Amino acid sequence: MKIVFNGKAKEIQTSITIQEFLDQLQLDCQQLVVEHNRNIITRQRLAETPLNDGDTLEVIHFVGGG
Repeated sequence: MKIVFNGKAKEIQTSITIQEFLDQLQLDCQQLVVEHNRNIITRQRLAETPLNDGDTLEVIHFVGGG
């Protein structure tokens, strides 16, 4: 199945949640903001929100510094 991840087409397995997808990418969800089909998804909902063919996922990663 295909999704758009941060503006680029990406092929992923079927029956996967946003949390599983982020885990595969080894991204720390505590430092991310996730937008799924133009809706912000809370951290609590990442594990229960499935990805479907044609979905758009935008992920912003916060980096600290000073």
